[in-house]
Amino acid sequence: MTAADALSSATPAESPAQAANRAANPAAGPAAAGRLVAVVVTHNRLRKLQATLARLLESPAQELAAVVVADNASSDGTAEWLAAQDDPRLDVCSSAENRGGAGGFEMGMRRAMEAHAPDWLVVMDDDARPAPGTLAAFHAAPRPLDTALAAAVYFPDGRICEMNRPSVNPFWNPGVFLRTLLKARDGYHIPYSDYEAAAPRPIDLTSFVGLFLPRRMVAAAGYPDPGLFLYGDDVIYTLGLRRRGEKILFDPGLPFEHDCSTFHNDRQRVFSPLWKVYYAYRNGLMMYRAAAGGILFWPLFLLVAVKWRLTAGRYGAADRAAYLRLWRHAVRDGLRRDTRRSHAQVMALAAGRDGG
Repeated sequence: MTAADALSSATPAESPAQAANRAANPAAGPAAAGRLVAVVVTHNRLRKLQATLARLLESPAQELAAVVVADNASSDGTAEWLAAQDDPRLDVCSSAENRGGAGGFEMGMRRAMEAHAPDWLVVMDDDARPAPGTLAAFHAAPRPLDTALAAAVYFPDGRICEMNRPSVNPFWNPGVFLRTLLKARDGYHIPYSDYEAAAPRPIDLTSFVGLFLPRRMVAAAGYPDPGLFLYGDDVIYTLGLRRRGEKILFDPGLPFEHDCSTFHNDRQRVFSPLWKVYYAYRNGLMMYRAAAGGILFWPLFLLVAVKWRLTAGRYGAADRAAYLRLWRHAVRDGLRRDTRRSHAQVMALAAGRDGG
């Protein structure tokens, strides 16, 4: 079969680039993965970014065609270090101000789609990276372009990274809903046994650490809302994909490492710096509405709003007034699904000024 024949015979689940690859390498099979582009979002974590880029660029070009780094106005020498790199696969896009994780992923995914003609994107933070061999494993199996894939994310010491454990939506499944009432987080997160399973399983929401997205899906759904800034942008995005009828699978054969900290006493967790309260609660309400939809959202809203109000007691007198101010604005904006408040305005709220 010639390359022209392959292009003309591409299946609906196969891009022209995949078809050309099949013609050049018949052993790869009809569902060879095609052109993969990584998107890495960074802000003032140069050492972790260096480790992530070293791992990514270990992969040959046939496994990883390009790496887009979205630099969120880093001030720690990141821009200078990136400018000195000479790998032709590295593409840096920079923001004049910190746009948060959501803004970084919107900027980086847009650049990857517009400049690098990917068949697939794989997205991650600067402190996360594929385990050795993960990208080869991605290319070794059939990858139809109608299904996104979520990696199995671990801490560097091998423990499962809880913050990146995918979930199913309990509001779409009565059995999962009842299990959630009994087991809380363990009711709707996938079980730990799925990390040892032989095959992928369907999920509804996951993180932006090791998420493989087909180009067609991103082109249809668009990009994350940059106004979300921090927290929940990945959950809102993946829930949106599922609401559109897209498929997402958790694939235990695609391990990722996440070199991040974790909370050991979640019951007494407080936000530091305090401005994070606003994003956690505003975006949290938007996540809950996306998951529950319609009438089920309102009893859930009352429950979490009261819980968050009572959380003020964890803060000292100096921070309590700012916490309550952030809580009130977060609830108001979350109910309106309004992401227009700038980060400068959020910072002003935390400092005791009217954020507008």
